[in-house]
Amino acid sequence: MLNWTLTFLILALVAAVLGFSSLAGSVGAIGQILFFVFLFLLVVSALTRVLRDHDT
Repeated sequence: MLNWTLTFLILALVAAVLGFSSLAGSVGAIGQILFFVFLFLLVVSALTRVLRDHDT
C-alpha cells in the first residue's frame, strides 16, 4: 500500500507542475488521506509491539 502513497504523491507533483489545480487537489487529497492512514497504522503497530514485548 506504500506504493499507492508514492504513486499519488508523484501524480500530485506532476499535476502541480502542469497546473491542473483540480487534478492536483484531488490526487493530493488522496495522498494526504493515505499518509494519515499509514501514520495511524504505524502508531498502532508500534504500540502493539511495545505492549507485547512488555508482557514477556
